[in-house]
Amino acid sequence: MQMTDQTTFRTTYQEQRIRMAEHTHVLFVEDDDVIREATQLALERDGFVVTAMPDGLAGLEAFRANRPDIALLDVMVPGLDGVSLCRRIRDESTVPVIMLSARADSIDVVLGLEAGADDYVTKPFDGAVLVARIRAVLRRFGHASGSASGAAPAVAGNSGATGSVLHFGDLEIDTEGMEVRKDGATVALTPTEMRLLLEFSSAPGTVLSRDKLLERVWDYGWGGDTRVVDVHVQRLRTKIGQDRIETVRGFGYKLKA
Repeated sequence: MQMTDQTTFRTTYQEQRIRMAEHTHVLFVEDDDVIREATQLALERDGFVVTAMPDGLAGLEAFRANRPDIALLDVMVPGLDGVSLCRRIRDESTVPVIMLSARADSIDVVLGLEAGADDYVTKPFDGAVLVARIRAVLRRFGHASGSASGAAPAVAGNSGATGSVLHFGDLEIDTEGMEVRKDGATVALTPTEMRLLLEFSSAPGTVLSRDKLLERVWDYGWGGDTRVVDVHVQRLRTKIGQDRIETVRGFGYKLKA
């Protein structure tokens, strides 16, 4: 490729990235002034609209006033900590949430995921990595109506199906209407939980490894923290039935047909 072609490619790619981010509203809650201001500038350079708040209570007010497209929450913020703020947001909305934690091995990571967060990023983080994770989450939420490949899940022969509705015992999954019912009652799932269930339902009885689920559901093209998968599987189990998803020790998980 000629030098001029490379320059044109980089320019076009950057323009596409900015267009993708235009009008995407990010709520960013961080009490460290330097991190908050630097991260806000980095996100705005990529085209995001950012509302930055220094504490959890201000963040909750901003969320309710602005209804952002995604929330970035630091775990340790004053007033209302990030985990509690995530719970409040999840009570009111399915908007994607990314937690920011200073320690990868902290219990705060698991607490944040259990509170309803969709992903987390460890501090200190590279701005490009954070933007990539934001885009990955937004892509998942933008394509929650299909499997990770963007297509509706295939109907396995050992599951019952009526049109777009898959039946697994008392569990019904409407793959077009994006609704899940258990014993006839609607089950409220976040988009990430829905995508996870769609992956399982596309191949009932087939073991899916944590790495495969990270790739298909979380859009990770590289190895990530499998705690994200484990916590989301547990959250999904509490909603559709603890015995519906089976753990295959040493390999992964599978949906019981």
